[in-house]
Amino acid sequence: MATDVGIPLFLPSVSKEIMSASKPMTVSVSKCDQTLISSSMEGQNQLVLKPSEPEKYFKELEVAVRAVQMACLLCQRVQDNLVSKNNGQVHSKDDKSPVTIADWSVQATVSWVLAETFGSENVSIIAEEDVQALSKADAAGLLDAMVKTVNTCLTEAPRFGLPSPIVSLGTSEVLKAISRCNSIGGPIGRFWVLDPLDGTLGFVRGDQYAVALALIEDGEVVLGVLGCPTYPLKKDWLSYHNGYHRIISKLTPPTSESWERGCVIYAKRGSGKAWMQPLLHGDQKLVWPNSARQIQVSSVDNPALATFCVPVEKANSSHSFTAGLAHSVGLRNQPLHVYSMLKYAVIARGHAEVFMKFARAGYKEKIWDHAAGVVIIQEAGGVVTDAGGQPLDFSKGIYLEGLDRGVVACAGAKLHEKIIGAVDASWNSSSL
Repeated sequence: MATDVGIPLFLPSVSKEIMSASKPMTVSVSKCDQTLISSSMEGQNQLVLKPSEPEKYFKELEVAVRAVQMACLLCQRVQDNLVSKNNGQVHSKDDKSPVTIADWSVQATVSWVLAETFGSENVSIIAEEDVQALSKADAAGLLDAMVKTVNTCLTEAPRFGLPSPIVSLGTSEVLKAISRCNSIGGPIGRFWVLDPLDGTLGFVRGDQYAVALALIEDGEVVLGVLGCPTYPLKKDWLSYHNGYHRIISKLTPPTSESWERGCVIYAKRGSGKAWMQPLLHGDQKLVWPNSARQIQVSSVDNPALATFCVPVEKANSSHSFTAGLAHSVGLRNQPLHVYSMLKYAVIARGHAEVFMKFARAGYKEKIWDHAAGVVIIQEAGGVVTDAGGQPLDFSKGIYLEGLDRGVVACAGAKLHEKIIGAVDASWNSSSL
């Protein structure tokens, strides 16, 4: 492993200052002071270094990682309750996609944390959910449950090095936090982009989903965080659905690392590095960066050896064209079926090499479905563009306007070039 590794490391006492410090507090060490930390994640070790000087977006990245860690805990609890009881906490949005109490609860929680940390006047957020469904007469029970879920989560905020309310939030305060996520984005200024629960279909089935948070400044994604509560830390179990995972887990001693799952992956623009840390379990407290280790994309550049991520959801993408394209370019391995933005995490971790999405006619890609994942793959060494080879444009509002046919993410430039060429060759003969 290379020794030129730079990653923020906060001691527990320093973390208490993150809400009030005007500048990030850092500790410097020389290369000879590096500490090797053993990790159970896939049997690897990692070097965790303290930066020699403050970096831009240092504080924002730390807060984002802490907030996503906490949001993942919220989602895990709601999912466990949903799967075990199937108690009617699943509702439907106008576009008929399922939405649960977790979507609104995560949005309210993250919005409140960002506002408390940076000041509400300094926080602008684009997020997927709004309060319209919660304002209907028949939503009183859902609203009460959501407020309770948010407050339960926020009482544990100190575990994650985050502020918690002095008194429980009321209904109006929770709705205000959700409503704060009303930014329209654009090419100028700073705003956060939140997908509180990407892959809701997987979530309600007890399977894969993700929490995604990114920061965009002047139209460019400057940091991204992906929470993947159901992502197994061992590659061998990635292709197994979580229903199978739960059955086997009951037969496996709790101390076994074989079934360890859940991680948060993050990156900052221009660092050339992406990082992964495990989720908190039990009564653990988050110590930044929580034994994070660097991750990198796969070195495979031969399509015949590459693994292709296939979306499970069929509503908004053309599976037939994507499958035909994969065959024409020589992708021969069994595809990996993945819900949500987990596809970006899979490529960033080197567990697959290609992800393509070509939307059906009339569908427009939203920035919250891509922002965090794009910067993570890029900093991990991969390439993400539209199907014409151009960078994705996050400066046009909530949609990826001007998108050329679709999105192509690859583990490296050579493989990406081959995929883009195949798109051009196949597109005119398709029915899209």
